[in-house]
Amino acid sequence: MQELTMELDGKSKTPLYEQIYEFIKSELQAGRIRYKEKLPSARALAAHLAVSRSTVDLAYEQLRSEGYIEAVPCKGYFACQLEGVFRWEENPGIRQREDSDPHRDYLYDFTPNGVDLERFPFNIWRKINRQVLSEEHTDLFLLGNPQGESGLREAIARYLHQARGVKCTPEQIVIGAGNDYLLMLLSRILGTGRQVAMEDPTYRQAYCVFENLGYSMCTVEMDAMGMMVEELEKTEADLAYVMPSHQYPMGIVMPIGRRYQLLQWAAKRENRYIIEDDYDSEFRYRGKPIPALQGYDRKDKVIYLGTFSKSIAPAIRISYMVLPPSLCRLYERTAMLFSSTVSRIDQRTLEVFIRGGHFERHLNRMRTVYKGKHDLLVEHLKDLRAVCSISGEQAGVHLLARFEDGRTEKELIGAARDHRIKVYGLSENIVRHHAREGAGREPAGIILGYAALSEEQICQATDILKTAWL
Repeated sequence: MQELTMELDGKSKTPLYEQIYEFIKSELQAGRIRYKEKLPSARALAAHLAVSRSTVDLAYEQLRSEGYIEAVPCKGYFACQLEGVFRWEENPGIRQREDSDPHRDYLYDFTPNGVDLERFPFNIWRKINRQVLSEEHTDLFLLGNPQGESGLREAIARYLHQARGVKCTPEQIVIGAGNDYLLMLLSRILGTGRQVAMEDPTYRQAYCVFENLGYSMCTVEMDAMGMMVEELEKTEADLAYVMPSHQYPMGIVMPIGRRYQLLQWAAKRENRYIIEDDYDSEFRYRGKPIPALQGYDRKDKVIYLGTFSKSIAPAIRISYMVLPPSLCRLYERTAMLFSSTVSRIDQRTLEVFIRGGHFERHLNRMRTVYKGKHDLLVEHLKDLRAVCSISGEQAGVHLLARFEDGRTEKELIGAARDHRIKVYGLSENIVRHHAREGAGREPAGIILGYAALSEEQICQATDILKTAWL
């Protein structure tokens, strides 16, 4: 420990040495000075606090005599072990949320946000990262382009064109740490005096982000093809947020016809835009891949969002937004003041990872892995089809089970929890379920994510779910 900073009151009736003693004692009792941690020397602390050496000596001697610290010859003063005597009580208001869950020790977790990290090429990523750091590029440690590194934007533009049919230049791409940040930037570009329409159920976090940014919100019902455009027409919305490749949480893949209807809706008014969140677009298991909605856009009406959180890892925290050319000019005027939130080193590492073909090889490998897990889960859920239906099987890394046997979502989650299996309710993603007429009569929905589970775990977990639910 180099310093101890405390406030001393020279006008107080309490002597200075006693004030120092009381402060250090409270720090020790609270655990902020830990066992065996070295205290500043008496000379150094006296100089730091602008008091005499004898004042600090008196405080240290009192602490030593009471067993709070010990003096080690030629080394200094060290904190003694106080465990079992004092315990620092945490403020219950700031404890982690999982402390309130008595069943947090789950055997298996069907989280829809998981990824399979066992197959990630860590050695390659580590090698590229070391290579980037060893390059003679000291500019990587300076502030970069607020829009993101040009090399990474070029690599993303090439990948999007080849894999998703997105038509864009690197100048249209903005890189940020997560879609939430990019939506905040978008609010600076478009302004918040707008109404956003979202599917219901939807990605709840995006809904909350829009709401917190000050947008007026409305929800639009879905059918088997996604957002119902005729219902969208009845709203005052001028922004529509959709996930056509694999809608979360329903798993719907929007067909071409519905996509054109959405584009026609946007083209009817000058300030209408579609925000396309290309969620889970990399993982499709049936039929031919459908290009992104942005690729069909001829009127510059689609704002495209993508992320590497699912295809690489959530901790990468690199997302990107493709703006229509007209909004690029607005971005330069309104949002270029915000510095990039992604490390230039991480951006350069990802650029080399993509350009070297490692990203494509990793994606191909993960498509095979996730398809195997998907097929295995579908097969093991067959026995449950007597009480539920399974949807969302075409793409993505989660399935949706709808129960029509009268049981509630709460009962199903509770039964799984009693068997130490964590599953997720559809209602968490329904924005207006309390206001819906007949909401209580809707089939209970359970979301089953499988990306983070191994094949063996999927088999074991589904066997336990059968016991819990049948």
